[in-house]
Amino acid sequence: MKTIIIGGGVFGLTAAIELATRGHAVTLLDPGPLPHPLAESTDISKVVRIDYGADADYTALGEAAIAGWKTWNAGWPRPLFHETGVAFLSRTPMQPGGFEHDSYELLVSRGHALQRLTAADIPTWFPAYRPGALVDGYFNPVGGWAESGAVIAKLAAEARMSGVTIIANRAVERITASGVDDLTAELVVVCAGAWVTQLLPELEDSIRASGQPVFHLRPSERSLFEASRFPVFGADIARTGYYGFPATSDGIVKIANHGAGEPGINEGDLAVRPDQDAALRLFLRTVFPALADAPIVHRRVCVYADTLDGHFWIAPHPDRPNLVVATGGSGHAFKFAPVLGALIADIALGIPHPLAHKFRWRPELVAPTRGDAARHADR
Repeated sequence: MKTIIIGGGVFGLTAAIELATRGHAVTLLDPGPLPHPLAESTDISKVVRIDYGADADYTALGEAAIAGWKTWNAGWPRPLFHETGVAFLSRTPMQPGGFEHDSYELLVSRGHALQRLTAADIPTWFPAYRPGALVDGYFNPVGGWAESGAVIAKLAAEARMSGVTIIANRAVERITASGVDDLTAELVVVCAGAWVTQLLPELEDSIRASGQPVFHLRPSERSLFEASRFPVFGADIARTGYYGFPATSDGIVKIANHGAGEPGINEGDLAVRPDQDAALRLFLRTVFPALADAPIVHRRVCVYADTLDGHFWIAPHPDRPNLVVATGGSGHAFKFAPVLGALIADIALGIPHPLAHKFRWRPELVAPTRGDAARHADR
C-alpha cells in the first residue's frame, strides 16, 4: 500500500522501516529535522529496562526488545545500546505492591538473576550514594541505556536505505479522506506524539502533553559516576520520580524525573522552572552528595504524550478507514524500539497481535492511572 507516516520519532521511524520491509511504499513527514529537538525520543540517553512491576506484558516485550538491541548493536558500526545494568532502590524496605518489590518478584520468577541489595550493600556497590538514603532494592544486569538521539539518526538513515521517503521540515495541516494535505495514500499512520491532538482533536480527552524536567550535570568526581560503579538507577522512582544514568564519555551525568510533570506544555513554554532546579538540588543533597553542587550544563523539558492509563495508543481510528494512530508513549516507549515497528505494523495492517487490546482505541477512560509502575504516582 501507499502509506504516509506522520512523525519521525521512535514510533514513526520503526513503523516506517517495518512497513517498507514488508513491501509497502512509505513516505514519512516530520515538521522538523530528525532527530526533532522537541520529540520525546531525543536527548542523549533513554533507559532500557525490563523492570515493570507486576506487568508481565511489558516485561515480556522488554525481554524481546533487549534481544533486539543486541542484534542492532551487532550490525551497527558502534554500539548505541550500553548494557550497564539497572539498579532500582527504595527509601524503605520493599513491600508487595511497590514497584521495586513487584519487579523483583516477577523477574526472579521468569529466571532472571537479580542481586538483592541491603542498606549496607548500596553505598558499598555504588559509592556515590549517601549511606542510608536508600535501604533496599536490587541490581538487574539486564538493561542499561541507549544513545537515543543517535539511535533516531541511525533509524532515519536505515529508513532511507529501506526505501522510505523522508520529508523533513514538512508540517501537516490536515488529514483528508484520501491522504494528507495534497498527498494521497491508502494508509495513514499518525505518530505525532504529544502533538497528535492538533491533527485529531477527538483525542484531546485521551492523550495529553506533559513536560518533565531533564538535567545534564558535570561532576567534579567523575570516577564516582562511571558505569561500573554507577549504573542506570531509579531512586525510589515510583515515589520520587528521579532516575538517571552513568557518566557519558564526556563526563555528563543525566538525571531526570518520570513523574506528574507540567500539564499542557506547548512549544512556547518549554523551560525548566527554578523550583524544579531546587527540587533536584534537594534530591542530590539527600542521595548523591557529590552531585549536590555540580554545575548543570544543560536543561530541557521532555514532552510526554500521556494516555490516561499510561499504556500506548496503537489502534485504527474507529470512524476513519485506513487511519491508524500510534502514539501515547507516556515516557516509556523508547526502550521498545527494536520491537515497536512490528507491533505497529501488525495492528495497522489488521494482523492479530496479543497486545492489541492493551493499546486499543479507548475513549471510555476518564481517570488517570499508572500503566508504567515506575511512574511517580502523583499525576
